[in-house]
Amino acid sequence: MWKQLLDNGRSAFNEHWPHSLLVPAAVGLGGALLCWKLHGQKIKTLELGEGWWGPGEKSLVRNEDTRVRPFVIEAADADIKDLHDRLDQTRFFSPLEDSNFNYGFNSNHLKTVISYWRNQFDWHKQVKILNTYPHYRTSIEGLEVHFIHVKPSHLAPGQKARPLLMVHGWPGSFYEFYRIIPLLTEPGKHGMNPNIVFEVICPSIPGYGFSEASHKKGFNAFAAARIFYKLMLRLGFREFYLQGGDWGSRITTILSQMKPESVKGLHLNFVMLPMVLGRLKSLLIGRYAPWLVGMTREDVQRLYPYMKKNVYGILLESGYLHIQATKPDTVGSALNDSPAGLAAYILEKFSTWTDNSFRDLEEGGLERKYSLDDLLTNVMIYWVTGSIASSMRFYKENFSQYYTSMPDYKIGVHVPTGIAAFPCELVHVPRVWAKQKFYNIVSYTYMPRGGHFAAFEEPELLACDIQSFVSKVEKM
Repeated sequence: MWKQLLDNGRSAFNEHWPHSLLVPAAVGLGGALLCWKLHGQKIKTLELGEGWWGPGEKSLVRNEDTRVRPFVIEAADADIKDLHDRLDQTRFFSPLEDSNFNYGFNSNHLKTVISYWRNQFDWHKQVKILNTYPHYRTSIEGLEVHFIHVKPSHLAPGQKARPLLMVHGWPGSFYEFYRIIPLLTEPGKHGMNPNIVFEVICPSIPGYGFSEASHKKGFNAFAAARIFYKLMLRLGFREFYLQGGDWGSRITTILSQMKPESVKGLHLNFVMLPMVLGRLKSLLIGRYAPWLVGMTREDVQRLYPYMKKNVYGILLESGYLHIQATKPDTVGSALNDSPAGLAAYILEKFSTWTDNSFRDLEEGGLERKYSLDDLLTNVMIYWVTGSIASSMRFYKENFSQYYTSMPDYKIGVHVPTGIAAFPCELVHVPRVWAKQKFYNIVSYTYMPRGGHFAAFEEPELLACDIQSFVSKVEKM
């Protein structure tokens, strides 16, 4: 039957398309396809825009200081004394029996953390560690923007380091990248591919840590992306790679949509996509007929157990978001005044966002992945700069309108993209969903372990995936 149909089709084709016309037709079609591939439709981009976030009016400022100035973090004795005085006055309360971290940070374990912070944590020592990498500040759009810029200590003859901008999220900081930086800038010393070397730029989002907070309403991920693009230009980079998780994912994705000609590749360990009707249908069908919606076997093995385990978990972990997206200054007032409250608020995220099963542990599993020195150093960056309220305002500015009405939702991402999907991440986005926004996915890796703070928790895994992604991009 099938042979007869094919023969009939071939005869009909030959009848209407004689052989004398086949070659010219093929050449014409090939030429048209080549023309389309080379020129295609113009890629839609986000408007770069302009902004001024400093005090007063831009017109009153004669010339912005565009110099890149060295910056040194200092441990002021007055700050330490004030911290100790406040810690000594902490008022604790009794937890419910067997509540562990299910009601938030367990107050019994908080006593242990505060005791360590007060009596053993050495801020002078940690500041020396922070200053092992070169820090800088520069003024952009009226704000003092802080960043670290780390170059390889040695390059082979003819070898060039690839500029890589890495952007943190909340409640993290530039310090999240301290473990991964040497793996990227000195890979040969750490058993990694010595031919893929980076110089790494890690800025602090304005309003976080040592970057000045906006003095005006409206500072969001679009403004941050534009400022970081200007930062890279100021450092002399016309082309560069990007990497981000949490807010860093959104900022770097938007930068890729603003200036795709400058972004050689975008690597993400967190993907932000809303659950629209099409994805909901895909979710329902994929469980029973994954091939109909383009899901792989591994997508199914990852997605559905994750959904079963985490749909309720997402509700448990998203209360902070509603507060910070509506009234950040209210809770910010409390956290800016109480170091114990600040530690509880931030470190609870490093517990359950690393692995939500840690909710069932009295100590929250905090030291299973991190040291108290590392965790408290991140908290101290918020404390000594008084930046917790301004960091939380970033949520209100970004959620002032629904996600699907935002400009970046309406256009795709065309730059080469790599996605590292960590199993304990807050949300899971299978490749078939990611392709609806990221049109040029070069690599999508299901990581063997790890959660939300990938660079902090699993630097070797993340560094290897970044190297692998860049290697694939440069072979294209």
